[in-house]
Amino acid sequence: MSETQQYRLLHTMLRIRDVEKSIDFYTRHLGMKLLRRKEYPDGKFTNVFVGYGDENSETVLELTHNWDQEEAYDLGDAFGHLAVAVPDIYKTCENLAAEGVNIPRAPGPMKFGDGLTAIAFIEDPDGYKIELIQRS
Repeated sequence: MSETQQYRLLHTMLRIRDVEKSIDFYTRHLGMKLLRRKEYPDGKFTNVFVGYGDENSETVLELTHNWDQEEAYDLGDAFGHLAVAVPDIYKTCENLAAEGVNIPRAPGPMKFGDGLTAIAFIEDPDGYKIELIQRS
């Protein structure tokens, strides 16, 4: 057996400006669990891990807050988006819109797709794009 067959993706890290806003967004709006949070005073940063399952078996999201960061991060053009599967994209987006979540791409069929997949894009408090996907 190849050594790489035991590899797995652990987490994706996003830099955030407001820990509490981000925790609220990912837990309340997207239903993730707060898995752990740790302050690093000597390094002047906080790490928060959120996800849908245990870190020992699931890929999770690491949110890093650098205490001295005052300006918004330049999100650049290399990062695309995160993707989250949802059972009812229209109801999910209706609920998120009612909570004031920015939805730059309303739910609907994926262009050039098979007609069985509906997508939408939302933004987290820092402007990171999150694709919501409902597969029929």
